[in-house]
Amino acid sequence: MDESETGLRTRLVDVGVELVAREGAQALTLREIARRAGVSHGAPRRYFPTHLELLSAIARRGFAQLGERVTAAVGDDTAPPREQLATLADVYLRFALDNPGMYELMFRHDLLESGHLRLRDTSLPLFGRLVELVGRVRPDVDARLVAGALWANLHGIAQLWAWGSLQLATGADDFVPLLQSALDAHLGAGA
Repeated sequence: MDESETGLRTRLVDVGVELVAREGAQALTLREIARRAGVSHGAPRRYFPTHLELLSAIARRGFAQLGERVTAAVGDDTAPPREQLATLADVYLRFALDNPGMYELMFRHDLLESGHLRLRDTSLPLFGRLVELVGRVRPDVDARLVAGALWANLHGIAQLWAWGSLQLATGADDFVPLLQSALDAHLGAGA
């Protein structure tokens, strides 16, 4: 691909990222992305032969953004592992709530399973970090299983909070106490 082709490919993904942020994952049609990028409706197919490939490229951007936020927040690994886990979980939830369209797109099963752009490989380092930290906090358990349960719990909090269900059920106006309860449930009560 020459520079102009790379530029158009990047522009299509940029437009998709903007579109999902403003209007949600349902707005990500090839035709709309092409229109907003100022190209013919067939142009995206030149760079992304299927719609799933373009969606995967957009979702990959979301995983990169989330990874950057986690890395910046968790820092240099000098804080205690439980504190790092709490920070990672907080960043994850805030990302999900601040970027609902991108979050939805990132975890679409069809994209993760399709193998386009090795999207699953993009999502695994974050889970690996979660496993590593759980293992440091709870060396007595299978860290992959506990990390998986914690991740499912975080995903559930993010989704139910976004829908307003947890606020209604718990009367909470902040997800932080729920996050602390989830961490305590999976890691043991923290100090």
